[in-house]
Amino acid sequence: MTAQELPPPIALFRMVTGYYVSRAVHAAAALGIADLLAPDPLDHAALAERTGTHAPSLRRVLRLLVGAGVLAEDADGRFSLTAIGTCLRRDVPGSMHAAALLFGGSTQQAWSALQHSVRTGEPAYRHVFGRDAFAHLAEHPEEAAIFDAAMAGFTQMIARAVAATYDFSPFACVADIGGGNGMLLEGILGANPGLHGLLLDLPHVAERARARIASVGLADRCAVAAGDFFTDIPGGADAYMLKHVIHDWDDARATTILRNCHRAMAADGTLLLVEGVYPPLVDQSDAAFAAASNDVNMLVCTGGRQRSEAEFRDLYREAGFRLTRIIPTPARVSVIEGVKL
Repeated sequence: MTAQELPPPIALFRMVTGYYVSRAVHAAAALGIADLLAPDPLDHAALAERTGTHAPSLRRVLRLLVGAGVLAEDADGRFSLTAIGTCLRRDVPGSMHAAALLFGGSTQQAWSALQHSVRTGEPAYRHVFGRDAFAHLAEHPEEAAIFDAAMAGFTQMIARAVAATYDFSPFACVADIGGGNGMLLEGILGANPGLHGLLLDLPHVAERARARIASVGLADRCAVAAGDFFTDIPGGADAYMLKHVIHDWDDARATTILRNCHRAMAADGTLLLVEGVYPPLVDQSDAAFAAASNDVNMLVCTGGRQRSEAEFRDLYREAGFRLTRIIPTPARVSVIEGVKL
């Protein structure tokens, strides 16, 4: 039953105890349950043996995941993956395995201090961990690897949607600023054989991106530069693209990044932000819920925000751009196009 179909007290209680399911999903991801169930259904005893866990306790958690729609249980007590549960496998396109670990780990710890953000306007992440999210990840390589894998899972879905929705044919070269491991450019270059790419990210990220781009056969079409988008954005591209970068930052720092893009671009260059757009009216639609939840996640974790079309127009104008159009995609993001003023 949906929340609207339940009696209001029960619907609210489900919200209050929503972490029951998120913690169970996190545990299943950490134990690799989905990968173990991928070949064939297994009962709780077999899963406990393979994961080194307490069989009766594991069964109770597995049954919670059945109730949540992540797993199914047959009459013989064997568990299998549903369509939702399959997304927890490591080896599927758009895997949510790393996302379950990330959002059930340090991100959820930061959310436990949401009231701090509400009272002060400061990121709860810094309050909990003593440093901002990106500094924390830089000091914890294992968490940083999980973060990178989670972003890759999201980007794989977004890359297909952006490549199918936006026309890149006017461009000879597209720069992906803060481009991570290169998955977005991989999808766009794969769909546009005549296009070249340029990726910028911090040195340790750029090193991994260079290796990955070579591994998928794009080294001759995609250059990788090490640098910081707050200080150094290379020239030479027709379009400058930033996916889920600007929402990490407040208006002042977002404007700095966009002005650096402005300086690097030719007079006829194009700016492309790939972000969620906050709708004018928040309702119970998936798009509105995604925007509102991502917005509060930015409040908690980075001090950034989701922005409406009007706010993007103001941000573009402040950085020397004119917003020309917003193209929605099927992946909960839009391509927000702008040109230099």
